[in-house]
Amino acid sequence: MIVISGAILGAVIGGYTAYKRSGNRLDIAQYAAGYALAFVVVGLIVTVVIDRILSA
Repeated sequence: MIVISGAILGAVIGGYTAYKRSGNRLDIAQYAAGYALAFVVVGLIVTVVIDRILSA
């Protein structure tokens, strides 16, 4: 759940960042994908840490 939320949040933030920088559609798509991947990695790490803490 955290990973999916991170992907959506990252895509929105990335798209908005590229839009603010006057990017075209491909720029917006690339920023959205890049930010989504970065947020997915962070979400995955957070999920693993939470799982380790709760299962100990």
